[in-house]
Amino acid sequence: MINKTFKLSALAAAIAGAGVTPTVMAQGAGVLENVVVTARRTSENLQEVPVAVTSLSSEQLTVSGIEVLTEVQQFSPNTTLQTSRGTNSTLTAFIRGVGQQDPLWGYEPGVGIYIDDVYLARPQGAVIDLLDVERIEVLRGPQGTLYGKNTIGGAVKYVTKRMSGEAEGSVDITAGSYSQRDIKVTGKLPLIEDTLFVGFGYADLNRDGFGEFVTINPSLGKQDKENYNKDLTAGQVTVEFTPTDDLFIRFAYDKTEDDSNAKGGYRLLPSILVDAPVPSSVYDSYTSLPTENSVELEGYSLTVEWDAMDDLTLRYIGASRESYSDTNIDFDNTPLDVFDVPAFYDDENTSHELQLDYTGGRFSLVGGLYYYDGESCGHFDAVLGFLGRAAFGTPGLTREVTGCNNSESTAVYAQSSFDITDKLSMTVGARYTKEEKEAYVRNGLAFENVYPSSGWIPGYVRPDDLFFPQVLGQDSNGDGILDSPSTEDWSRFTPRVGVEYQFDDTTMFYASYSQGFKSGTFNPRATVNEKAADPEIVDSYELGVKKDWGSSLRTNLTLFSIDHQDRQYITVTPDPDDATVLNQNLGNIKGSTVDGVEAEVSWAVNEALSLDFALGWLDGEIEDDPSIATPLVGLSNTPDYTANLAATYRLPTSVGEFTFTGNYYYRDDYILFEDSDLLQQDGYGTVNLGITWVSENDHWTAGIYGKNLTDEEYMIGGYNFVSVGDDGNYIPGLGGDLTLVSYYGDPRTVHFNVGYRF
Repeated sequence: MINKTFKLSALAAAIAGAGVTPTVMAQGAGVLENVVVTARRTSENLQEVPVAVTSLSSEQLTVSGIEVLTEVQQFSPNTTLQTSRGTNSTLTAFIRGVGQQDPLWGYEPGVGIYIDDVYLARPQGAVIDLLDVERIEVLRGPQGTLYGKNTIGGAVKYVTKRMSGEAEGSVDITAGSYSQRDIKVTGKLPLIEDTLFVGFGYADLNRDGFGEFVTINPSLGKQDKENYNKDLTAGQVTVEFTPTDDLFIRFAYDKTEDDSNAKGGYRLLPSILVDAPVPSSVYDSYTSLPTENSVELEGYSLTVEWDAMDDLTLRYIGASRESYSDTNIDFDNTPLDVFDVPAFYDDENTSHELQLDYTGGRFSLVGGLYYYDGESCGHFDAVLGFLGRAAFGTPGLTREVTGCNNSESTAVYAQSSFDITDKLSMTVGARYTKEEKEAYVRNGLAFENVYPSSGWIPGYVRPDDLFFPQVLGQDSNGDGILDSPSTEDWSRFTPRVGVEYQFDDTTMFYASYSQGFKSGTFNPRATVNEKAADPEIVDSYELGVKKDWGSSLRTNLTLFSIDHQDRQYITVTPDPDDATVLNQNLGNIKGSTVDGVEAEVSWAVNEALSLDFALGWLDGEIEDDPSIATPLVGLSNTPDYTANLAATYRLPTSVGEFTFTGNYYYRDDYILFEDSDLLQQDGYGTVNLGITWVSENDHWTAGIYGKNLTDEEYMIGGYNFVSVGDDGNYIPGLGGDLTLVSYYGDPRTVHFNVGYRF
């Protein structure tokens, strides 16, 4: 961020030639803005926080035309935030090679997502469209002390704006490529001056598909053929009450409905069972399932802050969230029932946190108590109808799995920083977490095509006499009916120790050790009554230096080393002796190690121009583990290099201020699955440009933004049910077809936005 004083440049002259008069002022050195973050659960200057963190303000997000959380990955080194396969709203998140790709119930993320310090437990619905945001923070490395379990890779924090002042409102309308048509309305209304506010936000976001379903099973009747489309509505209401200067209360409610179609994948190999060649576009597909898809999210939260003393704040953060989604994922992506997976997910969770924040002259402390109770359930049918008819002469074939994986977690934590000398300080923290999980799975086989409920496909009536044996849980009388789930509990003490040396007013060196904890879990696809997988542990060592070179140049450098132990790993392979059996085994491998470097540079070249550069490099290796039949070849979703170069130029004129932005983002090559390099994305770069205008009275805004202007095609997900023989030829996998499928990021798009603030 830089001061808004500028001089005439060649670009300004060009605009002046078009009838717009630039404001001419003396040129001077640019000044970087102080950035405030809450990475350590208290407000601090970014340059004084001994944590690798990237912060993007609402203004930076706006002038860059960023509309959705996944775009933030460009600005944070060694970070992957991408839309998962099959849906528009499910998030795949990795930081420094640590994350979780499988979104099935029971599996928990390795990167925590937070909205105003409320934890989003499930990846479904975590691809958040940005609405009324103050900033987004990306914390890299395990955050096991202050944020707890499931932040072994890092955390992403979405922070909304607090309300103050007079009544305000805004309307933003966007139109763009693929018939994009969005409207966002936000506002606030003071009911009692400076005391009681009501805020609201509403978004209706629509876009046609990037491609289409070229062929759909005709028995489904008329289906929407758009692929990669968008049909989403979201709303939120917030009440903020400040009865005294020392007390702040916020109640927030939000609801999102995403009715975008299920996403079809791109076949990289032609089908050998039906007429389904490689499509002409990577966004085109085939399907034998309905194209309908639905994700519903709803949540409440209550935050209470009391400044008990000048240097002591007490907080309560409570939340309740639930989500439901039904989806149709055609794994093989053909108009034949080779490998179809209709499914639904149903999640509920509540959380409560009591927190103390003390900041004294030479000593600070953040501590608290945390409780989480979550229920995550689901049902899917792996429909292998073609295999059933061809191999057994039956009407079809279905492997059905249904179950729940529930979690109750309690924790106590504290982290303190204290000065040893005027320049040397130390940070010591710890968290004790106890977690209990219970789970059941019913897994069975039907020699017909089975779907989750009647009417799932036209004319389908679900039988009421399907029998599926118990595979995970307690069946005391042996009748195949579970009378209690399987249970397991774990506890862990996760420490953090660091030292900081303030060399001078603008230079800080720091070194830290921290540990992250991700609890054990039960296999949601269990085919035998297997025990739970052990927890994952991440030990992280970090060296960093944060330096401001005068007022115009900032360099932050981090070196890190990660030891990721007992990684949970699932293998999904057909049984060579029985084509109806799908072996799905969950266990732990030894782990992996990652060493890396991250550099972030901000330079206010002058009062008009600023440059930002982010570079991430890592060297990751999975340890050899003879218990894994298929050797693991590398870390998934984790390129060795990520780099971003961004420029911002501000130009005030007689009709308002123009901001020109552009960035080039590069991701090195990476694999999508750790046990195969058949789905490998080569290194690629994207170019993004934008122009934003704000009127002199700040009421009107307009902008035009181009994304991925070189139209790069890059994989972000896929399915691999094929192998390669010694002769180099492909061997069919489950279902008997050559199922090698990928999903892609957005193509080149351009959108125009106009807004009015009042």
